[in-house]
Amino acid sequence: MSSDDARPVIHVACGVLIRASGEVLLAQRPLGKLAAGKWEFPGGKIERGETPYQALLRELDEELGVQVRSARRLAHLRQDYSDRLVWLDTWLVDGFDGAPQSREGQGLAWTAPPRIAEFDVLPSCWRVAAALQLPREYVFTPPQARPHAVLQGLAQLPSQCLLRLRLPGLDDAAYAELAKQLIAAARARCIGVVLDRDPAQVQALGAAGWHATVQRLDELRQRPLPQGRWFLASAHDATEIAAAHALGADAVVVGPVRATTTHPDAVPLGWDGFAALANRAGLPVYALGGVGRADQLPAQRHGAFGIAAISAYWP
Repeated sequence: MSSDDARPVIHVACGVLIRASGEVLLAQRPLGKLAAGKWEFPGGKIERGETPYQALLRELDEELGVQVRSARRLAHLRQDYSDRLVWLDTWLVDGFDGAPQSREGQGLAWTAPPRIAEFDVLPSCWRVAAALQLPREYVFTPPQARPHAVLQGLAQLPSQCLLRLRLPGLDDAAYAELAKQLIAAARARCIGVVLDRDPAQVQALGAAGWHATVQRLDELRQRPLPQGRWFLASAHDATEIAAAHALGADAVVVGPVRATTTHPDAVPLGWDGFAALANRAGLPVYALGGVGRADQLPAQRHGAFGIAAISAYWP
């Protein structure tokens, strides 16, 4: 987004209500409203003088008649339209009083997050749905690891994380063979394997997604995967983050936050430098470089969605 963009900017508080079954609430825009018939997560404009959280409480009461008891920040997202820019301050609402009611004539539907794709949703809804389902931990394999060590190391990784198979020393055939074995083994631990060679391998092998290096990102002209497969990218500055956003990336990895032995010449961003990039990214950002699992909360306080790491997960 350029600094001289003339499109109006709209700030929205967006609530993802989730009940014990894991289903989330979608609302259908009623007749007479812009994009009538489309589905979205409930919420509305943040009024002057309101904090995003105050707007969330007001909007959910006005639209649905529910009172929020417990909510936590999910992600700060941006959706670009031809005539406006929408910033969504999204919250996961896991505690509320009252049954949601259609107070504005909107349709309501509870659905499991993976089934959101069955609804005709607003473009911004895709970004919220991605943030809702992305793991907070993104693990990279050590770049010099041997294939058998990667397979054996699965047992020590947290379940439901993402795992990028990053072994630049393997030829393409060996990489594909290891990917097949790793995807099958990781499934039992609900670990999603992310590949970084040919994007076509992702669907062919049943991987969770694909990771673009900065060089590969620069070569892309459109999103390389359909919705439902993760598209992640590396980025080091605002220009690269903007390129990933424009291509429809689900998340970016930004760093290094601290000095690392793997990239001793890289200038660390520090948490303040990281926050300056993450808070304007408009999509989920993983903090990379000298961070570990204990940094999850500090990272989130500085605008991170989660952490990405190598040595923190591989002794």
